[in-house]
Amino acid sequence: MTSYDRPTTDPDASPGHATAPAGLSAPPEAAAGPDAGREVTEAALFEAFGGVRGMVETVLPGLLFVAIFTVNKDLHISAIAALAVSLVLCAVRLIRRDTVKHAFSGVFGVAFGVVFAMMTGNAKDFYLPGMLYTLGLALAYIVSTLAGVPLIGLILGPVFKENLSWRTRNPGRKAAYAKASWAWGLILLAKCLILFPLYWWADTTQLGWVLVALKIPPFLLALYLTWVFLVKAPAPIDVFAEMEAQEKAEEAERERQRGLPATAPDAAAADRPGGGPRHRR
Repeated sequence: MTSYDRPTTDPDASPGHATAPAGLSAPPEAAAGPDAGREVTEAALFEAFGGVRGMVETVLPGLLFVAIFTVNKDLHISAIAALAVSLVLCAVRLIRRDTVKHAFSGVFGVAFGVVFAMMTGNAKDFYLPGMLYTLGLALAYIVSTLAGVPLIGLILGPVFKENLSWRTRNPGRKAAYAKASWAWGLILLAKCLILFPLYWWADTTQLGWVLVALKIPPFLLALYLTWVFLVKAPAPIDVFAEMEAQEKAEEAERERQRGLPATAPDAAAADRPGGGPRHRR
């Protein structure tokens, strides 16, 4: 266990709040007050989940697929159009040198749906990989929380520059991550309970429009609850800043030691029995 994962104690600290190791300053977010903490949390959530643009990239391919299929019932044209728009969105991000993880995930998701639907010849199977992914993600949130390692903490820890320090050094923050992971898991599970019966009972158009309608609202609800839990939690411990401060302190100590005067031979000789330095006759 490193110094950045080891629990720290402070008799004057309130329960649930983490303290920095001796010689290191507290996180700047904690010193700046609750408003700064809210801004940091909002920025981190925006970065982690892609913001408005990420939501558009998630919704647009599926919306285009169901819209075209509703009009002409042609699986091939609908699938090719959905895949094409995903590739265009990804290409735009590459050209602008933006973060491409959301666009790439959209491309892979649509590609799996297209391949699955083409293999089976059933247009509803275009949505099946995404539905299975949602179910798996819901279970991952729930199981990871039960295991004591909430998935939302693993996702947001690097974004907040705290890595896994919340597991052992920031119990209040770990509790907030657990609550947020429960929220994500249960919301996604409820979404699956709506979609999977429709997969069996409804036609492709009905399933597609319901799926498009359920893309954003559950996501925003889970994101809002995550924000609520985190703004009330203790500030994250910036382990990168701690490591940098410790490296600077160690470097300063090495410089101080280099600057000490060397022990003179005469001074060492003076400590020998018989007194001062010996002289040759």
